[in-house]
Amino acid sequence: MSTESMSAKTACDVLVVGGGAAGMMAALQAAWAGASVILLEQNEKLGKKIYITGKGRCNVTNTADTDAFFAQVPRNPRFLNAAVRGFDHEDLTALLDMLGTPTKIERGGRVFPVSDKASDVTRALARGMKDAGVQVELNTAVASVFRQRDGMCVTLSQGGMLRARCVVIATGGVSYPSTGSTGDGYRFARENGHSIVPVEPSLVGLTMQESWPGLLQGLSLKNVRVTAREGKRTIYSELGEMLFTHFGVSGPLMIELSSHLPQDFSGVQVTLDMKPALSEEQVDLRLQREFAQQARRQLASVLTSLMPARMAPVFAQRCGLQPDEPVSQVTREQRHTIGRNIKALPLAVTGKRPIAEAIVTRGGVNVKEIVPGTMMSRLVPGLFFAGEVLDVDAHTGGFNLQIAFSTGVLAGKSAAALALEE
Repeated sequence: MSTESMSAKTACDVLVVGGGAAGMMAALQAAWAGASVILLEQNEKLGKKIYITGKGRCNVTNTADTDAFFAQVPRNPRFLNAAVRGFDHEDLTALLDMLGTPTKIERGGRVFPVSDKASDVTRALARGMKDAGVQVELNTAVASVFRQRDGMCVTLSQGGMLRARCVVIATGGVSYPSTGSTGDGYRFARENGHSIVPVEPSLVGLTMQESWPGLLQGLSLKNVRVTAREGKRTIYSELGEMLFTHFGVSGPLMIELSSHLPQDFSGVQVTLDMKPALSEEQVDLRLQREFAQQARRQLASVLTSLMPARMAPVFAQRCGLQPDEPVSQVTREQRHTIGRNIKALPLAVTGKRPIAEAIVTRGGVNVKEIVPGTMMSRLVPGLFFAGEVLDVDAHTGGFNLQIAFSTGVLAGKSAAALALEE
């Protein structure tokens, strides 16, 4: 549609800014509720971030029950109560199935499209919107959103203005900016009086003070425990898999840990337990047995029974020992040092990787200024928010996309209800 025809467009009931998961769902639900709907997307296609989720397979949701779901949301889980209970994973999979995209359940309750194609999820929602009469405008950037007496107004970057009874802002955060998540929604929110909780990366790799992890780049450790403490308080402790990288550490455990860490890392201690099924005493007995049976062998060689071969020499040096030292020369005190480090190897984490690499954004529109039962602004009637633009984020496993879909459903339905009342 040309700028001239858009600027002359008569008012619609609901206008959605952003064509990602939350925006498409909001538009679909508003149209199903009987509202006339326009969706504006600045990219050349819908759902660009959906295409890269789940490594291109799109982990759309998780089968965890509601309480378990909220346990996976470290930021403002109670705010999501109405949204998630009103539209949960069963509702989502039923909707996708109805739109021609059946799903399957994999390890950890993760749900994917049967086709393993993220594009099928976007196509299903796009097809649903088209059938419901949603008017989708691609390559259409928004300059501002504001309220006038007779409703909401949206000005376009290329010129012109659209009026609507209600507007849903679903512009995402600032992670993966190549997908169009450039933080515009925060500006729209500020211009309407909202406060923005400072944004930072969440679900991202962690940098380390020391260079030794780089020697193990690409090495993955499975069935290990990572624990983070701040003073005497344990802020994270989980079993799983981690990965050493050129910058420090990554992998599922470390990415999840990043969503629990404070901005100030100075008081945080992170440790790695490579044998979580054994106590420190059991590890020491194992070491005694190995050392006695292989007394003539070098330390690094013996340690391969307790860790990957690539890690053994690096680990020995971390314990202050030479990898080629015969185990017969390892003292009792040195053996105890090895055991303590097997159970609690310090990882001197210093920060997070850039937000452009983060899976999701932490921070955003302050949820205290949003009505949780409708997703409408407490400050501007007729203005709604949905998805990652809000200060809510969760762990990996389909939880963040479910939040986007659930808040999108609630915002779309609520916006339609308000618009059709007027």
